Amino acid sequence: EIQLVESGGGSVQAGGSLRLSCAASAYATSNYCMGWFRQVPGNEREGVTTISRYGTTMYADSVKGRFTISKDNAKGTLYLQLDSLKPEDTAMYYCAARPWDTCVVVLRGSDFPYWGQGTQVTVST
Repeated sequence: EIQLVESGGGSVQAGGSLRLSCAASAYATSNYCMGWFRQVPGNEREGVTTISRYGTTMYADSVKGRFTISKDNAKGTLYLQLDSLKPEDTAMYYCAARPWDTCVVVLRGSDFPYWGQGTQVTVST
């Protein structure tokens, strides 16, 4: 069982920035595919970005060039830097872990068995 705890969400104006953190474990971030997903009530969960054990990243088209995923294996922490935020980025953001060293090509939540509780990001105009 992997425990994932997100933090760093908040309310910002459009164009602003936030950095989300996900406390996992050194073993998880060093060996697993890790990812960030988001969900708005009434909508399906959306894949945002993933990072493999080897540091290979993948982003949804909607966030490319604005969001950056990274990890600190020594601290066992996953990060998501959110820049140039837009109102449509408003959502609950979830950290997820997939106990394989690589990530699948498609950002699909069903590939991830472990999830955090989420952290809310709200972007106002």
